[in-house]
Amino acid sequence: MRPPTKPDQPGPGQESCWDYPRPPALDVSHEHVQVVLGGVVVADTTRSWRVLETSHPPTYYLPFEAFVDGALRPAAGSSHCEWKGEAAYFDLLGGDRVAERAAWTYPDPTPRFADLMSAVAVMPAAVDRCLVDDEVVVPQEGGFYGGWITSRVVGPFKGAPGTWGW
Repeated sequence: MRPPTKPDQPGPGQESCWDYPRPPALDVSHEHVQVVLGGVVVADTTRSWRVLETSHPPTYYLPFEAFVDGALRPAAGSSHCEWKGEAAYFDLLGGDRVAERAAWTYPDPTPRFADLMSAVAVMPAAVDRCLVDDEVVVPQEGGFYGGWITSRVVGPFKGAPGTWGW
C-alpha cells in the first residue's frame, strides 16, 4: 500500500505511519493517556496499547480499569475488523455529555490481538479531547477510523477525502 504522495519524513523522535505493518501490529505503551468528556477526565492511564497499521495514526486502547465508574455504557450494534474480529460499542458518559458509540472493544479478539480483550478504544473526535503525555490529540479525519495524531507520528494519514483506497 503506497500513498498517492510521498510520505512525510520523520524527524528525531518521530515515526512514520507508512513504516507501520499490514496486517497491523500491537504495541504496548506507557505514555500518559487521558480522555476528557463533559469537562471531566473519564479515563486516565499509563498502560495502554497502540494498534499500528500502514497509513493510519495509532489507535490507543485503554484498559477497562482506566475508565471512571459509569463512563462506559453498552451500546447497540457491532462491526467487524478483518484483523481484530467483532467489535462491541459503548456510549461514553462524562459531565453532562453522552458521546454515543464513541468507544469500542473486542470481547473475543483474534489471537494476534488477545490483549485487547480487556481494553477500550475511544474515537477522539467524539470527546472534548484526548491527550498523550499532555499533548492534545488531533483526531484522524473521516469519522470512520479512530486514530490519534500526535507530534510523534507523521503521515499523510488515511481518512481524509480521497484516501479511501490507500
